[in-house]
Amino acid sequence: MSPSVPLQEMIRAIRSARTQCEERGVIQRECAAIRAQFRQVDNGARSHNLAKLLYVHMLGYPAHFGQMECVRMIASPRYSEKRVGYLGAMMLLDEKQDASLLITNSIKNDLSHSNQYVQSLALCTLACMGSAEMCRDLAPEIDRLLRASNSYIKKKAALCAVHIVRKVQDLGELFAPAARSLLSEKNHGVLHGAVVLITELCERNPETLERFRKTVPDLVQIMKGLVISGYSPEHDVAGISDPFLQVRILRLLRILGRNNEAASDAMNDLLAQVATNTDSTKTVGNAVLYETVLTVLDIKSESGLRVLAVNILGRFLLNNDRNIRYIAMTSLQRIVGTDHNAVQRHRGTIVDCLKDQDASVKRRALELSLALVSASNIRSMMKELLLFLSSCPPELRAQAASGIFYAAESTCAWGDVRDETVPNLIQLITNASELHCYTVHKLYRALLNDISQQSLVQVACWCIGEYGDLLLRGECQETEPAQVTEDDVLDALETVLQSHMSSPATRGFALTATMKLSTRILDNVDRIRSIVSIYGSCIDVELQQRAVEYNALFRKYDHMRAAVLERMPVIEKNSPGHTNGESAGEPMKEIQPPKVKQGEPLLPQQPANQKDGVTLTLSCEKQSDSVLTVTLTASNSTDSDMSSFTLQAAVPKSVQLHMKAPSGDFLPARGAAKVTQMVVLNNPNKVGPQTQSYDALSYDEHQSDTVQIDSFPGLSAAGH
Repeated sequence: MSPSVPLQEMIRAIRSARTQCEERGVIQRECAAIRAQFRQVDNGARSHNLAKLLYVHMLGYPAHFGQMECVRMIASPRYSEKRVGYLGAMMLLDEKQDASLLITNSIKNDLSHSNQYVQSLALCTLACMGSAEMCRDLAPEIDRLLRASNSYIKKKAALCAVHIVRKVQDLGELFAPAARSLLSEKNHGVLHGAVVLITELCERNPETLERFRKTVPDLVQIMKGLVISGYSPEHDVAGISDPFLQVRILRLLRILGRNNEAASDAMNDLLAQVATNTDSTKTVGNAVLYETVLTVLDIKSESGLRVLAVNILGRFLLNNDRNIRYIAMTSLQRIVGTDHNAVQRHRGTIVDCLKDQDASVKRRALELSLALVSASNIRSMMKELLLFLSSCPPELRAQAASGIFYAAESTCAWGDVRDETVPNLIQLITNASELHCYTVHKLYRALLNDISQQSLVQVACWCIGEYGDLLLRGECQETEPAQVTEDDVLDALETVLQSHMSSPATRGFALTATMKLSTRILDNVDRIRSIVSIYGSCIDVELQQRAVEYNALFRKYDHMRAAVLERMPVIEKNSPGHTNGESAGEPMKEIQPPKVKQGEPLLPQQPANQKDGVTLTLSCEKQSDSVLTVTLTASNSTDSDMSSFTLQAAVPKSVQLHMKAPSGDFLPARGAAKVTQMVVLNNPNKVGPQTQSYDALSYDEHQSDTVQIDSFPGLSAAGH
């Protein structure tokens, strides 16, 4: 192939190559010829060579050696060379290339050229690859061209100004006055560029947005002219007058009307007119309607207009084009939370989309169907969703199943919630300290209205017991002021205690809440004591035990009542697999007894004392050569109960003693239960052969006994 072949012949040769290797050979030979001709000072085929190089670049082959040729051709006085040079600069150069700085002066000169097409080339190049430095240098020239009389130049300058604003946001203020004046133009190209520029300015600067809200009437008039105008061959697209400009104006109106009632009111009539007069049988009409719907839903529009917008989306759901159905469901998904009833009218059409063959449409229909489930339609919706679950694709099965379970739980659970729901909600309330006052007021009112929902009643009782003082103050700013007295609160808790609908667990919550209020109120402590004492003879063992313990707190430990019943600290949620009172952390390890070595035999249990019906036995368990765990067990074989039972121990100084907490201080009659206490003895120096210990027993306030134990098997052996 000759080096001087024209572009068409080079393209034909490349396409006729049978292998990639042959194609590379053709391109390498042609690039070598182009490079050689670039070195010639005066070559009439410069534009043809650069055009061929640009085609090579489009195929993905390196063409960087043509960058400087682009710079030289841009500076050429010939329009044919300048045009190809600017095209090459837009394709081969970017703002990161040093060569791009070399064309700044040429662009500035061409922006002042007498030929509008040369000006157009410079504007297009600056809008395509202008760096921040170039934009700062040339911004005054662009502002000058925005005020020119030539419409062809003004529309190009407006789009170039958009690029400058994106690169250097501070320059937006420079173009704002000229952009507003462009809205008075009649040329659609200039109007389109002006709307795009104003949109960019409003999105990037809130102050500019407020300033351009004054242009809403002008934009409304322009849009009305497009909607009601007759047939115009120059702008008509499938029966719609300039749909591209209409879409741009609607987007700008959406930005200007967002969170502003005055601007929204000014465009409500226009949006209703566009929504009713636009033909929805063509794609361009659907595009305009879709932008209209988005604008209606995003501004502070009238309720009737929002219903009209939802109905348009409902018509989109019936369209044969899957793309239109998809965007309709996407838009409905966004508004289902605020316009739930309006979306519900199209529930049948949405459910039918579950049968669509397209996976994306199915997924969006599933999400929207689950969002539409309510207490009134759950039966019919569950039938459709279960039918879909039986035949849905594997990738949607997990989402469908979990959505069905969640809908059933959130819609039909009522009081039948899982056991962990109550403590989980209590934990959330405890952690949100700033909402304690608001929460206790709301739950108190819910308790007065309905006590049939047991889980809610339990949470309400817990909150009243914990934060009853906040309820009585009546200082909650989030709720309406209401005067709640101590008697009102106690009446509500008594209602729960006496109701036949209350479960034993709920009564336990209410009784504990009543007891906790004894430290949060001042004038009704005697009434609380009376309520608690009544349940000391309750048939329910758990409730009876609580009441007896609370009565004992009043009688014997009244000085400790305020500390025992103080406000609960922040509740740490247990890790999965741990029961109440257990933790996955290290602190539990500190209070656990040392582990027995594998294979170490337990020493036999031996009686230590037997007197006045009280039997004390001990069992020793060897942990190591110097550590022994002794378990003391006391039982009562008499016919009367023993209270205030304590065990004490003393050992020589050579032995370290650590006593664990006892299992209780009450010994029931006839050996019904035992009191156990664990003692850890450590003989670090292995002193032997005997270790004396003195165990003291006291019970029933005035009775006591002392037992001496001369040796502990296993511990004394360690001393040998």
